[in-house]
Amino acid sequence: MSSPSIIQSIAPTGDANLELKVRLGEVDDSMRQPAMLFLISAVLWLLAGTFLAIIAAIKATNPEFLGATEWLTFGRVRTAHLNAMIYGWGNNVIFAVAPWIMGRLSRARIRHTNILLVAGVFWNIAITIGIIGILKGDMIAVEWLEMPAYITPLVAISYALVGVWVIIAFRWRQSEHVYVSQWYLLAAFFWLPWLYIVAQVMLVFEPATGVVQSLTNWWFAHNVLGLWLTPCALAAAYYLIPKVLGRPIHSYYLSVVGFWALALFYNWAGVHHLIGGPVPAWVISAGTVASVMMVIPVIVVAVNHHLTVVGLHKQGWASPTIRFVVFGAINYTVVSLFGSMMALRHVNETTHFTHFTVGHAHHGVYAFFTMIMFGAVYYMMPRLLDREWPNAFLIKAHWWMCAMGIVLMVVALQVGGWLQGMQMNALTEDGTPVYTFLEVVENTKPWLWARSLSGLLLLVGHLAFAVNVFWMVFSPKTQDRVTEPTLLAPTTEQA
Repeated sequence: MSSPSIIQSIAPTGDANLELKVRLGEVDDSMRQPAMLFLISAVLWLLAGTFLAIIAAIKATNPEFLGATEWLTFGRVRTAHLNAMIYGWGNNVIFAVAPWIMGRLSRARIRHTNILLVAGVFWNIAITIGIIGILKGDMIAVEWLEMPAYITPLVAISYALVGVWVIIAFRWRQSEHVYVSQWYLLAAFFWLPWLYIVAQVMLVFEPATGVVQSLTNWWFAHNVLGLWLTPCALAAAYYLIPKVLGRPIHSYYLSVVGFWALALFYNWAGVHHLIGGPVPAWVISAGTVASVMMVIPVIVVAVNHHLTVVGLHKQGWASPTIRFVVFGAINYTVVSLFGSMMALRHVNETTHFTHFTVGHAHHGVYAFFTMIMFGAVYYMMPRLLDREWPNAFLIKAHWWMCAMGIVLMVVALQVGGWLQGMQMNALTEDGTPVYTFLEVVENTKPWLWARSLSGLLLLVGHLAFAVNVFWMVFSPKTQDRVTEPTLLAPTTEQA
């Protein structure tokens, strides 16, 4: 049987196999309400986090901006932005996408979805209280765990309800084959509670002291990206690329290698952020080796994705989903190779304590994870709502603003950060610093202005995305029954 065309693959009504189509339709019906609750919440948090980011970016060059307002000081706004994006946007969109992909691959309806609705309400109440707590000054001085401890029970219960439902969908699967996306999702939903419980116990409720505290903090913060956001994004990419292009993933065996290499090496990688600190040398060396070994899963995933897409670039460019997902997949390769490079001691001496690290974090969380999640939303929502995207121009605006914005931000922060590190380390022959600290700060300001500009581009892109989402969700359902998928460019078939 020949592969389906690009339009058949993209169209929500275009599945050739009727029985499979009915099964997938049942999964979509079962997930409609909880997925939309999480998605709408995610978009609102995306906007809130972006506005907080703009304020923080302006404050980096103009400290007096809103300086008289206590709850809008830089330390609180920047921390609130970070938590709004990770726990508000990132986790809500994962809670929408992951159970839906797991249900579709397992051919299993998600039952008793009222419990997922309760989890969604509890989760967003907890994050709202947490962000308000940060702005009030109740934050905890632990990176990525800054929200007050009194929201921890609500967060834990909400997460447990979502995680259990993902596992139940897998347990009662109707499909015999276990696809690579299911491995990544199952692992991620086991890894996160392990990370969160250990970090809460050792950093918040019974804080470890000294070096152990620093090690635990970086172990948790780095692994939230590597063992939670990364596997969820890779699961979405492995599901969406073959699904939209109508071509199976290039190599199942490469997928196996990529998964197990990530599971084996990433857990150690965060330690390289403590190079130069009072940490046993063998721990740093182990972290450096693991970081460099991460080249294996990264290259394997890159080769597998590239060989799946090769020859279909024009068709992929026409699809909103593939355009965002491929952008994210390419940046997974780039940011991971940069991460391995930053683990080398002589490179770390320059990048540590500079904006280079901030740029690296945005590269991973936004250019990789968030762009793939945007692609997943563009594929999922037409199937959940049985209607197409109302405006292709807004999708194009979303794509161009976000792509240009994040590239400008990463370049500005990493080039500016590298120069910042070079200047901080520059010494004369007698060991005197070449630059004073204030001179280094002044030389960094042009790069921070570029960062503010990139934030405005991202804001425009997010507004275009939000308008399209709310237009699609809340506009009256009249005669807009799905007939053709939304494309951003003519495909080869149409030409």
